[in-house]
Amino acid sequence: MSDPVPPDLRTGDQLRLPAFFSRAWWRAFRPARTRINTRERLRLVAGSLIGIFLTGLLCHLVSGTAVASLPWLVAPLGASAVLVFALPASPLAQPWSVVGGNTVSALVGIAGVHGMHLLGSPELAAALAVATAIALMLALRCLHPPGGATALMMVLGGISDPLFAFYPVLLNSALLVAAGIVYNNATRRPYPHMQLAPATAPLSGQAKLLDADLDAVLARYNQVLDVSRDDLKALLVQTQSRAYDRKLAEVRCADIMSRDLVTVEFGTPLQEAWALLRERRIKALPVVDRTFRIAGIITLADFMRAAELDLYEGFDDKLRKLIRSSRTIHSNKPEVVGQIMTRNVRVASEQRHLVELVPLFGSTGHHHIPIIGEGERLVGMITQSDLVAALGRAADPAS
Repeated sequence: MSDPVPPDLRTGDQLRLPAFFSRAWWRAFRPARTRINTRERLRLVAGSLIGIFLTGLLCHLVSGTAVASLPWLVAPLGASAVLVFALPASPLAQPWSVVGGNTVSALVGIAGVHGMHLLGSPELAAALAVATAIALMLALRCLHPPGGATALMMVLGGISDPLFAFYPVLLNSALLVAAGIVYNNATRRPYPHMQLAPATAPLSGQAKLLDADLDAVLARYNQVLDVSRDDLKALLVQTQSRAYDRKLAEVRCADIMSRDLVTVEFGTPLQEAWALLRERRIKALPVVDRTFRIAGIITLADFMRAAELDLYEGFDDKLRKLIRSSRTIHSNKPEVVGQIMTRNVRVASEQRHLVELVPLFGSTGHHHIPIIGEGERLVGMITQSDLVAALGRAADPAS
């Protein structure tokens, strides 16, 4: 069975690389799937077409009037177009990366041409130009892969005129970025890609832990990623949210209900029911008939209502009077559970999904919901505590 986790992302003190010529090493050559639909494919193809066409057209017009001796379009711009229109969210495709990366690299390559006679080797000059361009792009925070091609093109073409870095390279890059801004935003792809705004309110403990864990993993990974930290965090949060919703949607009442039930019957004396509530430290007792079908429920609120405990005055005396048995044939006060219980009881089947009960607990004031099984017999009870525990388990990544 193949390991779905990339070897360089497994947990451990250090990143472990796959052994050369192992199965994992050969799998690295397999092309990754591009997880976009046909509409997105057409969007980025059309964007590249429009961007390069307009850039070339405008620069060609300038070339014909002002600087006819210089070419009007540079080849690395095609690679820039791939980034701008296919990966508009990438840090490598942002306006400063495109314009700054290409222009700085062009200047480096031109300098390499001037220093080639000192090096005595065109191969060394080309290599130094590319390496220096990468170093400067990193320092100036404008890393742009086509910049390496731009630097190399200067050296291989023997281009020594500094003007070339501004026309066509700078103008090409600026016009392509302008086309990308218009086209990407018109097709609902924000560009420049906005990063998350700084939090105005203090982060919760969970959010702080997520930030700290993400920073620790990125520091351990220690490689340039073609996705920003903020986007990576947003993707992680959305993935966790979907996983949480999916796990919660699979939970049924039977999975979390309390099965060790304490029940009473219609004729159970109030004194006995009150004693059960206190001894078991519970707030509700299901009332069942002889077939164990739900007949009602008695809660602390029912006792308070029957004892007329709206006012605190005389609380103890009123309660004692209610639960004390009259020991007479006729009584003017309630004597058994059935006389004060709530008859209209909201129940749920044991196969019902838990998410369907959340609104009952959240908006209707329910604290206990009896669960019924085959033959509508009582099989369990779900309380607010059971619900909170289930929500906590669903949020646990290890569960």
